[in-house]
Amino acid sequence: MMKYKIQILVSIVIIFISFSCKKDLSIKESSFVKSHIAGDYILDAPEGWWYWCMAPIYDDSGKLHVFMSAIPNNGSWIKDSKIVHYTAKSPKGPYTFVDTTFASNTHTYHNPQISQVEDIYVLVYLLKSRDTPGFNQEIGIATSKSLDGPWTESPYNPIIKASGTQRDGANIIHASNPTFLKDKDGKFRIYYKSMSDAFGTTRHREISLAISDNIEGPYENHPENPLISYADKDLDIEDCYAFYYKDMYYMIVEDRKGVRNMLEGNPIPAKEIKAGGNRPGLIYKSEDGIHWGRPEIGYKTNEQYFGDKLARTERPHILWKNGEPEYLFLACHDEDPSAGFFVKIDGWIPN
Repeated sequence: MMKYKIQILVSIVIIFISFSCKKDLSIKESSFVKSHIAGDYILDAPEGWWYWCMAPIYDDSGKLHVFMSAIPNNGSWIKDSKIVHYTAKSPKGPYTFVDTTFASNTHTYHNPQISQVEDIYVLVYLLKSRDTPGFNQEIGIATSKSLDGPWTESPYNPIIKASGTQRDGANIIHASNPTFLKDKDGKFRIYYKSMSDAFGTTRHREISLAISDNIEGPYENHPENPLISYADKDLDIEDCYAFYYKDMYYMIVEDRKGVRNMLEGNPIPAKEIKAGGNRPGLIYKSEDGIHWGRPEIGYKTNEQYFGDKLARTERPHILWKNGEPEYLFLACHDEDPSAGFFVKIDGWIPN
C-alpha cells in the first residue's frame, strides 16, 4: 500500500512540475501599446469620397501635414486612388485641404508613407497601372525640399517592381504598402508587403526589404526575403511601419489572419478567420532589421480604444516630434466618414 501511495505522490509531483515548466506562449502587450492614450477620429472625407491611410509629419515650423489616399465612392482604390494633402496645428485638427499631391489617369497612387532625411522629404507609395490585374502592384518614391512640393518622382519608378527571386527560389509577383527609413549604416531601406508564387495561385502577404545607397534608388531586394512570413501556416501580415529608435529596429504590422492566435498555440480555423485589421496589430524588434524575433501586441482595435463597434483598424504610422514618437495614426473602416483615428504615445520606454 505504501508503495502505491509513493507512486501516486511521485505522479502528482511530475504533473505539477510539468505544468510549472510549460512554456508560456502568450503574446504579451508591448511597452509601446501600454503607452497609448486614445485620441479621436479625424479627417472626414467630403461627400462622394472615402479617405484611408494617414501619413503624418511635422514641418520645420511645427505645422502638421498629413498625406493620405482618397478614393471615389463610385470607383476603386485599385484603379482610382490618389494622394491628397492636409494640414493642421495639431492631430486634433481642424484640418485644411492643401492639394492633390499625386493623381493620374493611368495609375493609382495609394497608401503613402512620409519621412524626412536631413532637408529632404521622402514619400513612398503603392503605384499601380490601371490596366494591370489587381494583385500586380508596385512601389514608387518621390522627394521634395518642401512638404508643399514640388515633388520629383524617381527616374527608377516603380522603385520596387513586382519581380525578383526570394531565398526559397519563389518569384515575387507583388510589391506594395512601403515604409522607408535611413538605417544605422547610412543606407536607405524600404520594407514592403510582398507576395510570391511559392504556393501557386494562393497568395500570402509577407514582409520583404529592398536597400539602396541613394534615396532615389535603384533599390535591390535583400537576399533573405521574405524577412517575416507565415505563408507556410496559410496566414498573412501586412501594412508594415518600420523605424529605427534607440539603437533598435522596430516594425509594426497588421495581423491580418490571426498570427497571434497561431503563435499562442490556438490557431483560428481557416473558415472562421475574418481577414483584415479586425484584431490588434503586432510589433517586432531587431538589432539589424533583418532578423526579427517573436512579436508583441503593437496596437489595439477601435473597439478596444474607444468601445465602438469593431471595425478594420490598419495602416499604422507614427508622428515624430524632435526624434521622439508622439502619436500613432491608424486607418479605420468604421461607420462614419473619418479616415481613422490617432492615439497619444505617452512616455514610451522600450524594453
